[in-house]
Amino acid sequence: MLALSAQGILPKADYAIFADTGWEPRAVYSHLDRLVREIATPAGIPVLRVTSGNIRDDALDPGHRFASMPLYVLNEDGKQGMTRRQCTGEYKIKPIKKKVRELLGYPYPQRIPKSIFVEQWVGISTDEFHRAKDADVRYMRNRHPLIDLDWSRSDCIRYLTSIGLADTPKSSCLGCPFHGNAQWRTIRDTSPQEWQDVVAFDAAIRQGNARANASGNPLLGQAFLHRSRVPLDQAPIDHVTAAEWAARQQELGDQAPAIQELEDGVVDGCSPWACRGAQPEAEPVRDGFGLAS
Repeated sequence: MLALSAQGILPKADYAIFADTGWEPRAVYSHLDRLVREIATPAGIPVLRVTSGNIRDDALDPGHRFASMPLYVLNEDGKQGMTRRQCTGEYKIKPIKKKVRELLGYPYPQRIPKSIFVEQWVGISTDEFHRAKDADVRYMRNRHPLIDLDWSRSDCIRYLTSIGLADTPKSSCLGCPFHGNAQWRTIRDTSPQEWQDVVAFDAAIRQGNARANASGNPLLGQAFLHRSRVPLDQAPIDHVTAAEWAARQQELGDQAPAIQELEDGVVDGCSPWACRGAQPEAEPVRDGFGLAS
Protein backbone atom coordinates (compact mmCIF):
# COMPACT_ATOMS: atom_id res chain seq x y z
CA MET A 1 0.00 0.00 0.00
CA LEU A 2 2.92 2.33 0.68
CA ALA A 3 4.25 1.76 -2.83
CA LEU A 4 0.79 2.20 -4.37
CA SER A 5 0.43 5.48 -2.52
CA ALA A 6 3.91 6.66 -3.52
CA GLN A 7 3.13 5.91 -7.17
CA GLY A 8 -0.19 7.74 -7.10
CA ILE A 9 -2.30 4.62 -7.61
CA LEU A 10 -3.74 5.27 -4.17
CA PRO A 11 -4.06 8.74 -2.62
CA LYS A 12 -0.97 10.05 -0.88
CA ALA A 13 -0.89 8.84 2.70
CA ASP A 14 -0.11 11.32 5.46
CA TYR A 15 1.88 8.77 7.44
CA ALA A 16 2.88 5.12 7.47
CA ILE A 17 3.26 3.54 10.92
CA PHE A 18 5.41 0.51 11.72
CA ALA A 19 4.75 -1.14 15.10
CA ASP A 20 8.06 -2.65 16.19
CA THR A 21 7.90 -5.52 18.69
CA GLY A 22 11.67 -5.28 19.04
CA TRP A 23 12.17 -8.86 17.85
CA GLU A 24 11.64 -8.87 14.10
CA PRO A 25 14.05 -10.73 11.81
CA ARG A 26 16.98 -8.64 10.58
CA ALA A 27 15.62 -9.02 7.05
CA VAL A 28 12.44 -7.15 8.04
CA TYR A 29 14.36 -4.20 9.50
CA SER A 30 16.59 -4.06 6.41
CA HIS A 31 13.53 -4.13 4.16
CA LEU A 32 11.86 -1.35 6.14
CA ASP A 33 14.97 0.80 5.81
CA ARG A 34 14.90 0.23 2.06
CA LEU A 35 11.22 1.19 1.83
CA VAL A 36 11.92 4.41 3.69
CA ARG A 37 14.93 5.22 1.55
CA GLU A 38 13.63 4.26 -1.89
CA ILE A 39 9.85 4.70 -1.70
CA ALA A 40 8.53 6.67 1.26
CA THR A 41 11.07 9.51 1.47
CA PRO A 42 11.04 10.36 -2.27
CA ALA A 43 7.23 10.46 -2.14
CA GLY A 44 7.21 12.64 0.98
CA ILE A 45 5.47 10.05 3.18
CA PRO A 46 6.87 9.95 6.74
CA VAL A 47 7.33 6.45 8.18
CA LEU A 48 6.87 6.47 11.95
CA ARG A 49 8.24 3.66 14.11
CA VAL A 50 6.39 3.03 17.36
CA THR A 51 7.01 0.47 20.09
CA SER A 52 5.88 -0.75 23.49
CA GLY A 53 9.25 -2.36 24.16
CA ASN A 54 11.12 -5.52 23.24
CA ILE A 55 8.83 -8.54 23.52
CA ARG A 56 11.74 -10.97 23.95
CA ASP A 57 13.41 -9.02 26.73
CA ASP A 58 10.10 -8.37 28.47
CA ALA A 59 9.23 -12.08 28.56
CA LEU A 60 12.48 -12.86 30.34
CA ASP A 61 12.40 -9.90 32.76
CA PRO A 62 10.88 -10.88 36.14
CA GLY A 63 10.20 -7.23 36.93
CA HIS A 64 8.33 -6.40 33.74
CA ARG A 65 4.62 -6.72 33.02
CA PHE A 66 4.35 -9.12 30.08
CA ALA A 67 1.55 -9.61 27.58
CA SER A 68 1.74 -13.30 26.76
CA MET A 69 2.61 -14.91 23.47
CA PRO A 70 0.49 -17.88 22.28
CA LEU A 71 2.88 -20.58 23.45
CA TYR A 72 2.18 -24.29 23.11
CA VAL A 73 1.81 -25.95 26.50
CA LEU A 74 2.14 -29.53 27.68
CA ASN A 75 0.50 -29.87 31.10
CA GLU A 76 1.71 -32.24 33.80
CA ASP A 77 -1.26 -34.53 33.14
CA GLY A 78 -0.34 -34.82 29.46
CA LYS A 79 -3.05 -32.48 28.19
CA GLN A 80 -2.12 -29.94 25.56
CA GLY A 81 -3.11 -26.30 25.47
CA MET A 82 -1.97 -22.80 24.56
CA THR A 83 -1.40 -19.65 26.54
CA ARG A 84 -3.48 -16.63 25.69
CA ARG A 85 -2.40 -14.32 22.88
CA GLN A 86 -2.04 -10.77 24.20
CA CYS A 87 1.09 -9.73 22.32
CA THR A 88 -0.64 -8.18 19.30
CA GLY A 89 -2.71 -5.84 21.43
CA GLU A 90 0.21 -4.79 23.63
CA TYR A 91 3.04 -4.53 21.12
CA LYS A 92 1.21 -3.49 17.94
CA ILE A 93 -2.26 -2.05 18.47
CA LYS A 94 -1.50 -0.11 21.66
CA PRO A 95 1.50 1.87 20.34
CA ILE A 96 -0.24 2.58 17.03
CA LYS A 97 -3.31 3.98 18.80
CA LYS A 98 -1.06 6.06 21.03
CA LYS A 99 0.69 7.58 18.01
CA VAL A 100 -2.59 8.23 16.20
CA ARG A 101 -3.89 10.12 19.23
CA GLU A 102 -0.72 12.23 19.25
CA LEU A 103 -1.08 12.99 15.54
CA LEU A 104 -4.68 14.08 16.08
CA GLY A 105 -3.61 16.30 18.96
CA TYR A 106 -5.51 14.39 21.63
CA PRO A 107 -3.06 12.24 23.62
CA TYR A 108 -4.54 9.91 26.22
CA PRO A 109 -6.59 10.51 28.34
CA GLN A 110 -8.03 13.45 26.42
CA ARG A 111 -11.43 12.84 24.86
CA ILE A 112 -11.45 12.97 21.06
CA PRO A 113 -14.48 14.76 19.55
CA LYS A 114 -16.73 12.62 17.37
CA SER A 115 -15.89 14.70 14.31
CA ILE A 116 -12.14 14.00 14.61
CA PHE A 117 -10.81 10.76 13.15
CA VAL A 118 -8.20 9.20 10.86
CA GLU A 119 -8.72 6.92 7.89
CA GLN A 120 -6.54 3.89 8.50
CA TRP A 121 -5.56 1.57 5.67
CA VAL A 122 -5.33 -2.14 6.47
CA GLY A 123 -3.53 -4.38 3.96
CA ILE A 124 -5.99 -7.24 3.62
CA SER A 125 -6.42 -8.74 0.14
CA THR A 126 -9.47 -10.42 -1.38
CA ASP A 127 -8.21 -13.85 -0.27
CA GLU A 128 -8.74 -12.74 3.31
CA PHE A 129 -11.80 -10.51 3.03
CA HIS A 130 -13.30 -12.24 6.07
CA ARG A 131 -10.63 -10.54 8.18
CA ALA A 132 -11.69 -7.03 7.15
CA LYS A 133 -13.22 -5.40 10.22
CA ASP A 134 -14.14 -1.96 11.49
CA ALA A 135 -11.91 -0.29 14.05
CA ASP A 136 -12.92 -0.59 17.68
CA VAL A 137 -12.56 3.13 18.39
CA ARG A 138 -14.39 6.07 16.81
CA TYR A 139 -11.27 8.08 16.06
CA MET A 140 -10.00 5.41 13.62
CA ARG A 141 -11.95 4.33 10.55
CA ASN A 142 -10.60 1.32 8.71
CA ARG A 143 -10.37 1.13 4.95
CA HIS A 144 -9.13 -1.83 2.94
CA PRO A 145 -7.62 -0.49 -0.32
CA LEU A 146 -6.49 -3.88 -1.65
CA ILE A 147 -10.05 -5.19 -1.46
CA ASP A 148 -11.27 -1.97 -3.11
CA LEU A 149 -8.82 -2.68 -5.95
CA ASP A 150 -10.00 -6.31 -6.08
CA TRP A 151 -6.43 -7.46 -5.55
CA SER A 152 -5.61 -10.96 -4.37
CA ARG A 153 -2.37 -12.03 -2.74
CA SER A 154 -1.12 -13.09 -6.19
CA ASP A 155 -1.85 -9.60 -7.55
CA CYS A 156 0.16 -8.09 -4.69
CA ILE A 157 3.11 -10.39 -5.37
CA ARG A 158 3.05 -9.56 -9.09
CA TYR A 159 3.00 -5.85 -8.32
CA LEU A 160 5.85 -6.08 -5.81
CA THR A 161 7.86 -8.10 -8.30
CA SER A 162 7.29 -5.47 -10.99
CA ILE A 163 8.82 -2.75 -8.81
CA GLY A 164 11.76 -4.81 -7.59
CA LEU A 165 10.35 -5.89 -4.23
CA ALA A 166 9.85 -9.59 -4.92
CA ASP A 167 11.97 -10.44 -1.88
CA THR A 168 9.64 -8.72 0.60
CA PRO A 169 9.95 -10.67 3.87
CA LYS A 170 7.07 -11.55 6.16
CA SER A 171 6.81 -9.32 9.20
CA SER A 172 6.42 -11.30 12.43
CA CYS A 173 8.34 -11.83 15.63
CA LEU A 174 11.45 -13.92 15.15
CA GLY A 175 10.17 -16.43 17.69
CA CYS A 176 6.48 -16.37 16.81
CA PRO A 177 4.81 -19.68 17.79
CA PHE A 178 2.62 -19.43 14.67
CA HIS A 179 5.61 -20.05 12.38
CA GLY A 180 5.34 -23.10 10.14
CA ASN A 181 8.19 -25.53 9.67
CA ALA A 182 9.26 -23.73 6.49
CA GLN A 183 9.80 -20.52 8.43
CA TRP A 184 11.71 -22.29 11.20
CA ARG A 185 13.95 -23.96 8.60
CA THR A 186 14.62 -20.64 6.90
CA ILE A 187 15.84 -19.13 10.16
CA ARG A 188 17.96 -22.20 10.96
CA ASP A 189 19.48 -22.54 7.50
CA THR A 190 20.04 -18.88 6.57
CA SER A 191 20.66 -17.07 9.85
CA PRO A 192 22.56 -19.18 12.43
CA GLN A 193 22.76 -16.31 14.92
CA GLU A 194 19.01 -15.74 14.88
CA TRP A 195 18.44 -19.49 15.14
CA GLN A 196 20.58 -19.62 18.26
CA ASP A 197 18.54 -16.70 19.61
CA VAL A 198 15.15 -18.43 19.18
CA VAL A 199 16.47 -21.76 20.48
CA ALA A 200 17.77 -20.00 23.60
CA PHE A 201 14.46 -18.18 24.08
CA ASP A 202 12.51 -21.41 23.65
CA ALA A 203 14.57 -22.99 26.44
CA ALA A 204 14.25 -19.92 28.66
CA ILE A 205 10.43 -19.90 28.60
CA ARG A 206 10.03 -23.62 29.30
CA GLN A 207 8.61 -22.95 32.79
CA GLY A 208 6.64 -19.87 31.80
CA ASN A 209 7.41 -16.17 31.78
CA ALA A 210 9.76 -14.72 34.36
CA ARG A 211 7.20 -12.37 35.92
CA ALA A 212 4.78 -15.20 36.73
CA ASN A 213 7.50 -17.37 38.19
CA ALA A 214 8.87 -14.53 40.31
CA SER A 215 5.41 -13.82 41.72
CA GLY A 216 4.91 -17.44 42.77
CA ASN A 217 2.47 -18.31 39.98
CA PRO A 218 4.47 -20.81 37.90
CA LEU A 219 3.29 -22.67 34.83
CA LEU A 220 1.74 -26.05 35.62
CA GLY A 221 3.49 -27.78 32.77
CA GLN A 222 5.98 -26.75 30.10
CA ALA A 223 5.81 -24.12 27.34
CA PHE A 224 7.27 -24.40 23.83
CA LEU A 225 7.58 -22.33 20.65
CA HIS A 226 6.96 -25.30 18.35
CA ARG A 227 3.59 -27.02 18.17
CA SER A 228 5.20 -30.45 18.58
CA ARG A 229 5.86 -29.40 22.19
CA VAL A 230 9.48 -30.46 22.16
CA PRO A 231 12.54 -28.17 22.37
CA LEU A 232 12.91 -26.16 19.18
CA ASP A 233 16.33 -27.54 18.29
CA GLN A 234 14.83 -31.04 18.49
CA ALA A 235 11.50 -30.26 16.80
CA PRO A 236 10.60 -32.08 13.54
CA ILE A 237 10.94 -29.10 11.20
CA ASP A 238 12.67 -30.73 8.21
CA HIS A 239 10.48 -31.11 5.13
CA VAL A 240 9.55 -34.40 3.51
CA THR A 241 10.16 -35.31 -0.12
CA ALA A 242 7.53 -34.62 -2.78
CA ALA A 243 6.65 -38.33 -2.98
CA GLU A 244 6.33 -38.59 0.81
CA TRP A 245 4.18 -35.47 0.89
CA ALA A 246 1.83 -36.76 -1.82
CA ALA A 247 1.48 -40.10 -0.03
CA ARG A 248 0.82 -38.37 3.28
CA GLN A 249 -1.86 -36.11 1.75
CA GLN A 250 -3.61 -39.11 0.17
CA GLU A 251 -3.48 -41.01 3.44
CA LEU A 252 -4.79 -38.14 5.54
CA GLY A 253 -7.60 -37.06 3.23
CA ASP A 254 -9.62 -34.31 4.97
CA GLN A 255 -6.86 -33.80 7.53
CA ALA A 256 -4.31 -32.80 4.87
CA PRO A 257 -4.93 -29.03 5.27
CA ALA A 258 -3.96 -29.27 8.94
CA ILE A 259 -0.72 -30.96 7.95
CA GLN A 260 -0.13 -28.23 5.34
CA GLU A 261 -0.43 -25.71 8.17
CA LEU A 262 2.47 -27.42 9.93
CA GLU A 263 4.62 -26.55 6.93
CA ASP A 264 3.37 -23.07 6.08
CA GLY A 265 2.18 -21.82 9.46
CA VAL A 266 -1.26 -20.51 10.31
CA VAL A 267 -2.79 -19.23 7.07
CA ASP A 268 -3.83 -15.75 8.21
CA GLY A 269 -1.22 -13.05 8.58
CA CYS A 270 -0.13 -11.18 11.68
CA SER A 271 -0.96 -7.55 11.03
CA PRO A 272 -2.16 -5.44 13.98
CA TRP A 273 -5.85 -5.47 13.08
CA ALA A 274 -5.97 -8.91 11.53
CA CYS A 275 -3.62 -11.08 13.55
CA ARG A 276 -3.96 -14.80 13.09
CA GLY A 277 -5.61 -16.48 16.03
CA ALA A 278 -5.58 -19.88 17.64
CA GLN A 279 -8.03 -21.51 19.99
CA PRO A 280 -6.72 -23.55 22.93
CA GLU A 281 -6.54 -27.22 22.01
CA ALA A 282 -7.65 -28.40 25.43
CA GLU A 283 -8.57 -26.96 28.80
CA PRO A 284 -7.10 -23.53 29.62
CA VAL A 285 -3.70 -23.65 31.24
CA ARG A 286 -4.21 -23.43 34.99
CA ASP A 287 -1.61 -20.86 35.87
CA GLY A 288 -0.86 -17.19 35.67
CA PHE A 289 1.29 -17.37 32.56
CA GLY A 290 -1.17 -15.62 30.27
CA LEU A 291 -2.44 -13.09 32.80
CA ALA A 292 -1.40 -9.47 32.52
CA SER A 293 -1.02 -7.70 35.82
